[in-house]
Formats: sequence, C-alpha cells, structure tokens
Amino acid sequence: MENVHVAPVAGPELESGYIRIEGDRIAEVAAGPAPEAPGVPRIDGTGCLATPGLVNTHHHLYQWASQGLAQDATLFEWLVALYEVWAAMDAEVVEGAATAGLSWLALSGCTTTSDHHYIFPKGRGDLLAAEIEAARAVGLRFHPARGSMDRGQSKGGLPPDEVVEELDDILNATAEAVDAYHDPSFSSMVRVAVAPCSPFSASAELMTESAALARAKGVRLHTHLAETLDEDEHCREQFGLRPVDYMHKLGWLGPDVWFAHAVHLSDHDIGKLAATGTGSAHCPSSNGRLGAGIARVSEMLGRGANVGLGVDGNASSELTPLAGEMRQALLFQRARYGPRALTARQALELATLGGARNLGRQDELGSLEPGKLADIALWRVDGPHTAAVTDPVCALVFGPVPPLARVLVGGRTVVSGGELRTVPQDEAGRAGVRAQRRLARLARERGFTAPEQIH
Repeated sequence: MENVHVAPVAGPELESGYIRIEGDRIAEVAAGPAPEAPGVPRIDGTGCLATPGLVNTHHHLYQWASQGLAQDATLFEWLVALYEVWAAMDAEVVEGAATAGLSWLALSGCTTTSDHHYIFPKGRGDLLAAEIEAARAVGLRFHPARGSMDRGQSKGGLPPDEVVEELDDILNATAEAVDAYHDPSFSSMVRVAVAPCSPFSASAELMTESAALARAKGVRLHTHLAETLDEDEHCREQFGLRPVDYMHKLGWLGPDVWFAHAVHLSDHDIGKLAATGTGSAHCPSSNGRLGAGIARVSEMLGRGANVGLGVDGNASSELTPLAGEMRQALLFQRARYGPRALTARQALELATLGGARNLGRQDELGSLEPGKLADIALWRVDGPHTAAVTDPVCALVFGPVPPLARVLVGGRTVVSGGELRTVPQDEAGRAGVRAQRRLARLARERGFTAPEQIH
C-alpha cells in the first residue's frame, strides 16, 4: 500500500508513505515511496487515508431483523416490547441477520467486531454457531460474547420468564462455547467472551459464576451497565447499590472486563474503572435514540479509563455505520463539554486502539505498527466533497463517512472499491430482509405481538 496518508493512531502521521505487508502482518510503515519489490502486489493509495481497521466493541447482530420498532420508547419500554418478538428467533434468523449486519460493518471500515447474543430459545438451533459461520463467510475477526439471562419477571427481573435460561444450562453452554470456538492465538479470527446480559436480567449468582468461569478459561467478561437512570434506580432498589458498586461487589471490575454504555457514572465510578483497568464501549447513536443520555467520555479519557466504540444493536441504531459513531462521539462530547472536549484523532483512537484494548488485543490490533496484524481501512478522501478538507482525519471524522477504497483483514481483501469481495453484497442485504420476514412470521405463529404492530 503506497502513496497514502497514514494515520497509524500510535505514532506520527505520514503525509505520504507506504505500508508493507508480509503474510497477515504489517512488516513496515514508513514515509516516502515504497521500495521496489518485483512480483509483489501493490495497492495505490493516492488520494486515500489509511487507518487501522475499526473495532466494534458492542453489538447485537440478531437485532437486524427487528429494526424500526418501538421508535419512541425508553430502553425498558423498548425491551419489554421486543423481548417477545426475539423469543421467536431461530438459527436461520440469526444467520441471515448476522450476514447482513456483519456485511454492513465491513462496509463501514470495521475489521473486528464483538457481538453480545443473550437470548437462546430452546429448540431453535445453534444460534451461536450461526453467527460464527456468518462472520467466517464475511471475513471479519469475531468476538462473540455468549450472553445469558436467568432472572425473569417472576424473580424480579425485566425479561419475561420464557426468554431466560436456567443457571446450570447457561454455565454448561457457555463453557462448551469457549471450548469449541475460542482461539487465543495471535492471528485469531474468533475469540469468545462470557457475557451475562445486565443487572436487571442476570442473578448475582450468574454474575459471580460467570466471572469464575471466564477467569478459569482465560477469556474476557462483558455486560451492559449504567445505561439508563431506570437501571440505576433498579440496582438501588434491588441491591442497595449503584451499578458500578454492585459490579465491584460481584468481582466484575478488572482489566479483563468491559461494559457496554457506562452512561450514568459518578466521579467515584469513573475513578473505579480507571483504577481497575475496566473498559467500556460507548454507543452514542443508540444512547441518543433511546434517550438514555451520553457517557462522560471526555472525563473518562482524562482520568485514564479506556473507552472503545460500539454500534449496539441495529434495532436501536438503525443502520448506523461504525465509522459514523466516531462523528457521533465527537459531536455529543462537544455538545456537552465544548469544542475541545474530543478531537478527531481521539475519536479515531476510540474506534481503533480503544476498541482493541477492550477486547484485550492491543498488541495485535488497533494501530498501524510493524508486527501487528494487517487489518487496514483505506478511505477515499479525494472526492468532490472531502477533497476540500485538507486534513484527511478531519474529513473522515467530522463529515459523512468517506467511500472505502479497500478493507484488509490480515492482508486479505474484504472490501474493494466500496464493494464486498467475500460474499455477494446484494445477497447479504437480501439475507437480512429474509431474516426480518421470518422473525415476524415466527412471532405471529407463536401468538406474540407482530413486529409491525410495535411502533
């Protein structure tokens, strides 16, 4: 890759330089013209910006099949409306939704994504395997977080009892998922995390047993936390503690943990996350869509807490591209704190190295450095609109998402010329449509509210 503006995230930017790839790794990043190398494929990056591939640290791929519903609801209202629809999903729905969602992520510069799947209806096929297969086909590095809920309404939780699992079943299935799919190697394409859903849907025993399981297996921990004031109130009433203190009590703070959202944090909470190395995934579009509030990202970064970005489920951030979350993060922080709250380069770091740290892969991903994996996004910033912005990183973050010239995952082309090269792009979109229609039909057949009736 040559003749390109390089924004490595770690280290100085190169106005015109090259990136040399050997196998699946970056061998060299340097200024000036690339050396001659007869027979070696070359990518001309003239007019382009090279960044690390973006890292998505919170998502719900199955929700592609339930977009546009409960449009004016709070988080709790939205969940109550949609739980009964999601209870009807099967492996075919998940595979179609995941194929569409992962393709959309790739087309927004994403090379690594997590996915928090926490609803496993009985007798509906292997849902986790379905999304892992979709990620393999699309070609993204995948971090499925095996979610779970064991605290239904009869036990004081939010979800209906029909969508929760028994504790022993959860622990056995989660251990089996780690054993079957988790690959700790440097170039891994699949790593599994342990991820009870949230304090309002998982018992204290599930949280503590899951933490013990994850640490015994050497994998990471993930859950939703402090997303809304409703959750804060729920934790105070049910447990006598605010969410972060409750997590601390359960052994859920540490460098192997990252939380989704972390919107409603006190100064004390931010200090605890920073001191323990606990990460968080900022999801500005989803938090705005649901009226949840906006995380104190600028303050968190200032105190040394790690923050990455997440799209969250497509049902709460309809077709938001991961690259677009950089702009949303920047604008929301500036709206709250002023124009110096977050820079374009800080927003890019959230989407790359911050995400890699959340997933424990900062030595492999998140910056363009020799020895790291060749996961690279090449953005066209020479178009009729973006070319008027002389700073390529500003063009990427401040405005509409620029076209993608290339996306590489381990040196392999996943996107070229704005088109998917791993799976047929139009077919990926149609798979998402089929998933939506199938989910709607399955929900009606089970006597649940039809999705089209939820507004």
